[in-house]
Amino acid sequence: MNFESPLTNRLRKELSSLDDAKWRRRTGLFVAEGTKCVLELAVRFRPRHVFATEAWVETHGTELAGCTVNILRPGEIKELSHLTTAQPVIAFFELPESPELPQSGDFKGQLILALDRVQDPGNLGTILRTADWMGVRTVLASRDTVDAFNPKVVQATMGALARVNIIYTDLSEVLRDVPVPVYGTFLDGENIYSTALSTEGVIVMGNEGNGISDAVGAAVTHRLLIPPYPGGSVESLNVAVATAITLSLFRAPVLKG
Repeated sequence: MNFESPLTNRLRKELSSLDDAKWRRRTGLFVAEGTKCVLELAVRFRPRHVFATEAWVETHGTELAGCTVNILRPGEIKELSHLTTAQPVIAFFELPESPELPQSGDFKGQLILALDRVQDPGNLGTILRTADWMGVRTVLASRDTVDAFNPKVVQATMGALARVNIIYTDLSEVLRDVPVPVYGTFLDGENIYSTALSTEGVIVMGNEGNGISDAVGAAVTHRLLIPPYPGGSVESLNVAVATAITLSLFRAPVLKG
């Protein structure tokens, strides 16, 4: 375990500004907080700065062997934190290169998630965490979907970013020629509970307020509906909840054993 001198004012200012997407790109960093999130992300991403309380280092220091760690007082970590309640460890990781788009053959035999204009960071983080739970390793996202390395997204994933690749692209163009079924959720779709679902394909989930755009919807080959329980009166489901229901139904044949 290596130890550096405490934060400089310049570094403190830079690291505290990473909730801004332009600043993340400029510095090449994103932030994660909390033991689970930091330790899981450290398996995949390179930490440039790690700050922790002395008590945290005594308990978990060996799990970050080889990383440079600053020991700070809790109050100093709170100054860097993006959370209401600061955690005892905060790490600043280097932004990765964007993964390559899957080639045509890579879609075969896989279940891939596609997100069209999802805007809420909490929703995206929960979706990525759900994808990880359901064994989905590739998520395609429209370029106007919220940045996966937004601090709120990172925290909501609870480390899932270490195992799920998210690729920002032109969804309408990519989905036009994929060699597998393309599913999407619509209010006029077929009842998902009575529809035969493939073990391979792309599942498209849309914007919180407007659903799937016309351009992306044109590439959907199977329109699905998650029907409400009789008597239900809400207008629509939260997109993260809808994603969880949809993925669970696609994975049901395997999960049943």
